Amino acid sequence: MPILRDWNLEIAADMILRGQGADPRLVRARSPALVALAEQALADGRPLLQPAVAYRQLPVESLRHERLTLAGGATLTGPLVVQHLGAAQQVVVVLCTIGAALEQRVSELFARDPTSALALDGLGSAAVEALATAACYHFESLAAAEGLQTSLPLNPGLTGWPLEEGQRQIFALLAGQQIGVTLTASSLMLPRKSTSFVLGLGRGLASGGKPCDYCHLRETCRYQEVYQ
Repeated sequence: MPILRDWNLEIAADMILRGQGADPRLVRARSPALVALAEQALADGRPLLQPAVAYRQLPVESLRHERLTLAGGATLTGPLVVQHLGAAQQVVVVLCTIGAALEQRVSELFARDPTSALALDGLGSAAVEALATAACYHFESLAAAEGLQTSLPLNPGLTGWPLEEGQRQIFALLAGQQIGVTLTASSLMLPRKSTSFVLGLGRGLASGGKPCDYCHLRETCRYQEVYQ
């Protein structure tokens, strides 16, 4: 299982504010102190980031009855998987984490300085999102060099691929403990600032929209324009 660790993540204060659930435009207009906290969190927290990406790239062997079988016998199932990966010749299964050090710092800080702790937590959310985006670009670039297209990246928990089902399938293919990630009985990843996804590769493969189209929060989310 290959592991990629050399990542230079592009993170800005606005991304940290979004990671806290805030609208950066409103915060900048009304609360410059929170912007300063986000900038300080970036300076203090960046050295604690330990980004790592574990992955496997496997040929697709067959597609039958909403079940995609990969080389070695592992399967991915569900209507969303079939919709976006059914025409793929290969699938990349990916697990990303920024490590546990930042989360530990947030826990230590929370009792005495909750505002700074929340800003650091926002940094963690922004960092793992930036890592997943960078990983997608990495695999898309490799695919393009071979004349291949990529599908929409699919995360467990999107509509049509239940969280428990998707996480089980991904962790059956990846040894998460090699980058310090474990899966709880309720299918949550530890450290919390981790994410997983699958990406289809093939010729003539369409991306099929954006992840927001398949998120159960799509009707109420304020930040969809960020991910256009």
